[in-house]
Amino acid sequence: MRILGIDPGLQKTGWGIIESEGNSLKFLGCGLVKTQAGLPLYARLSEIDDGLTKVVRQWLPDMAAVEETFVNRNPASALKLGQARGVCMVAPARQGLEVHEYAANLVKKSIVGTGHATKDQIGMMIKVLLPKSGKPTEDEADALAIAICHAHHAESRKRVNL
Repeated sequence: MRILGIDPGLQKTGWGIIESEGNSLKFLGCGLVKTQAGLPLYARLSEIDDGLTKVVRQWLPDMAAVEETFVNRNPASALKLGQARGVCMVAPARQGLEVHEYAANLVKKSIVGTGHATKDQIGMMIKVLLPKSGKPTEDEADALAIAICHAHHAESRKRVNL
Protein backbone atom coordinates (compact mmCIF):
# COMPACT_ATOMS: atom_id res chain seq x y z
CA MET A 1 0.00 0.00 0.00
CA ARG A 2 1.41 3.35 -1.05
CA ILE A 3 0.38 6.19 1.27
CA LEU A 4 0.56 9.95 0.82
CA GLY A 5 0.81 11.83 4.12
CA ILE A 6 -0.03 15.53 4.07
CA ASP A 7 0.77 18.20 6.68
CA PRO A 8 -1.45 21.15 5.68
CA GLY A 9 -0.16 24.70 5.77
CA LEU A 10 -0.87 27.88 3.85
CA GLN A 11 2.81 28.85 3.49
CA LYS A 12 4.25 25.34 3.31
CA THR A 13 2.35 22.09 2.89
CA GLY A 14 4.48 19.08 3.65
CA TRP A 15 3.98 15.79 1.82
CA GLY A 16 5.54 12.38 2.23
CA ILE A 17 5.10 9.08 0.41
CA ILE A 18 5.74 5.71 2.02
CA GLU A 19 5.07 2.14 1.08
CA SER A 20 3.63 -0.15 3.73
CA GLU A 21 3.51 -3.92 3.56
CA GLY A 22 2.51 -5.56 6.84
CA ASN A 23 4.87 -4.09 9.44
CA SER A 24 7.43 -3.04 6.84
CA LEU A 25 7.75 0.64 5.92
CA LYS A 26 9.69 2.04 2.97
CA PHE A 27 10.47 5.70 2.30
CA LEU A 28 9.71 6.77 -1.27
CA GLY A 29 9.80 10.57 -1.24
CA CYS A 30 8.88 13.82 0.48
CA GLY A 31 8.75 17.51 -0.24
CA LEU A 32 7.01 20.82 0.22
CA VAL A 33 4.40 22.74 -1.70
CA LYS A 34 5.29 26.38 -1.02
CA THR A 35 3.01 29.30 -1.78
CA GLN A 36 3.93 32.89 -2.55
CA ALA A 37 3.09 35.12 0.42
CA GLY A 38 2.09 38.16 -1.66
CA LEU A 39 -0.61 36.37 -3.61
CA PRO A 40 -4.30 36.52 -2.70
CA LEU A 41 -5.67 33.60 -0.70
CA TYR A 42 -7.45 31.96 -3.65
CA ALA A 43 -4.19 31.91 -5.66
CA ARG A 44 -2.25 30.38 -2.76
CA LEU A 45 -4.92 27.70 -2.33
CA SER A 46 -4.69 27.03 -6.06
CA GLU A 47 -0.90 26.59 -5.74
CA ILE A 48 -1.44 23.98 -3.02
CA ASP A 49 -3.97 22.19 -5.20
CA ASP A 50 -1.65 22.21 -8.22
CA GLY A 51 1.32 21.01 -6.17
CA LEU A 52 -0.51 18.13 -4.51
CA THR A 53 -2.13 17.10 -7.79
CA LYS A 54 1.36 16.82 -9.32
CA VAL A 55 2.54 14.73 -6.34
CA VAL A 56 -0.42 12.33 -6.68
CA ARG A 57 0.11 11.98 -10.43
CA GLN A 58 3.85 11.39 -10.02
CA TRP A 59 3.79 8.93 -7.11
CA LEU A 60 0.41 7.22 -7.67
CA PRO A 61 -0.45 6.59 -4.01
CA ASP A 62 -3.27 4.20 -3.05
CA MET A 63 -4.64 6.54 -0.38
CA ALA A 64 -3.94 9.74 1.49
CA ALA A 65 -3.91 10.84 5.12
CA VAL A 66 -4.17 14.41 6.39
CA GLU A 67 -3.59 15.87 9.83
CA GLU A 68 -6.66 17.40 11.47
CA THR A 69 -6.49 21.08 12.31
CA PHE A 70 -5.74 21.95 15.90
CA VAL A 71 -7.42 24.87 17.64
CA ASN A 72 -5.65 28.15 16.99
CA ARG A 73 -5.85 31.28 19.14
CA ASN A 74 -6.15 33.54 16.10
CA PRO A 75 -9.50 32.92 14.37
CA ALA A 76 -8.31 34.38 11.03
CA SER A 77 -5.28 32.06 11.00
CA ALA A 78 -7.45 29.08 11.93
CA LEU A 79 -9.82 29.85 9.04
CA LYS A 80 -6.97 30.13 6.53
CA LEU A 81 -5.40 26.89 7.77
CA GLY A 82 -8.81 25.21 7.53
CA GLN A 83 -9.12 26.33 3.92
CA ALA A 84 -5.64 25.00 3.12
CA ARG A 85 -6.56 21.74 4.83
CA GLY A 86 -9.71 21.50 2.70
CA VAL A 87 -7.60 21.81 -0.44
CA CYS A 88 -5.25 19.13 0.96
CA MET A 89 -8.22 16.78 1.23
CA VAL A 90 -9.84 17.64 -2.11
CA ALA A 91 -6.71 17.44 -4.28
CA PRO A 92 -6.12 13.69 -3.68
CA ALA A 93 -9.88 12.98 -3.54
CA ARG A 94 -10.29 14.43 -7.07
CA GLN A 95 -7.68 11.89 -8.20
CA GLY A 96 -9.84 9.06 -6.79
CA LEU A 97 -8.05 8.52 -3.47
CA GLU A 98 -9.63 7.83 -0.10
CA VAL A 99 -8.53 10.55 2.32
CA HIS A 100 -8.23 9.72 6.02
CA GLU A 101 -7.85 12.20 8.87
CA TYR A 102 -5.81 11.89 12.06
CA ALA A 103 -5.57 14.14 15.10
CA ALA A 104 -2.10 15.57 15.76
CA ASN A 105 -1.96 13.90 19.18
CA LEU A 106 -2.76 10.49 17.65
CA VAL A 107 -0.03 10.96 15.03
CA LYS A 108 2.51 11.87 17.73
CA LYS A 109 1.45 8.97 19.95
CA SER A 110 1.68 6.55 17.00
CA ILE A 111 5.20 7.68 16.11
CA VAL A 112 6.83 8.66 19.40
CA GLY A 113 4.61 7.00 22.01
CA THR A 114 3.30 10.21 23.55
CA GLY A 115 0.65 12.60 22.27
CA HIS A 116 2.67 15.65 23.31
CA ALA A 117 5.88 14.89 21.42
CA THR A 118 8.00 17.77 20.13
CA LYS A 119 8.92 18.43 16.50
CA ASP A 120 12.47 17.27 17.32
CA GLN A 121 11.18 13.96 18.67
CA ILE A 122 9.04 13.42 15.56
CA GLY A 123 12.03 14.18 13.32
CA MET A 124 14.25 11.79 15.27
CA MET A 125 11.74 8.94 15.05
CA ILE A 126 11.24 9.51 11.32
CA LYS A 127 15.00 9.04 10.86
CA VAL A 128 14.79 5.79 12.86
CA LEU A 129 11.69 4.44 11.12
CA LEU A 130 12.63 5.67 7.62
CA PRO A 131 16.44 5.92 7.56
CA LYS A 132 16.51 6.58 3.80
CA SER A 133 14.48 9.77 4.30
CA GLY A 134 17.69 11.73 4.97
CA LYS A 135 17.05 15.01 6.76
CA PRO A 136 13.44 15.99 6.08
CA THR A 137 12.21 19.45 7.09
CA GLU A 138 9.76 19.64 9.99
CA ASP A 139 6.80 19.80 7.60
CA GLU A 140 8.08 16.85 5.57
CA ALA A 141 8.73 14.83 8.75
CA ASP A 142 5.21 15.61 9.96
CA ALA A 143 3.77 14.45 6.62
CA LEU A 144 5.77 11.21 6.80
CA ALA A 145 4.56 10.73 10.40
CA ILE A 146 0.95 11.10 9.23
CA ALA A 147 1.55 8.50 6.51
CA ILE A 148 3.10 6.10 9.05
CA CYS A 149 0.22 6.69 11.46
CA HIS A 150 -2.20 5.76 8.71
CA ALA A 151 -0.17 2.67 7.81
CA HIS A 152 -0.35 1.45 11.42
CA HIS A 153 -4.05 2.16 11.79
CA ALA A 154 -4.97 0.74 8.37
CA GLU A 155 -3.11 -2.48 9.22
CA SER A 156 -4.93 -2.66 12.58
CA ARG A 157 -8.32 -2.16 10.86
CA LYS A 158 -7.44 -4.85 8.34
CA ARG A 159 -6.69 -7.35 11.15
CA VAL A 160 -9.93 -6.54 12.97
CA ASN A 161 -11.97 -7.08 9.80
CA LEU A 162 -10.43 -10.49 9.01
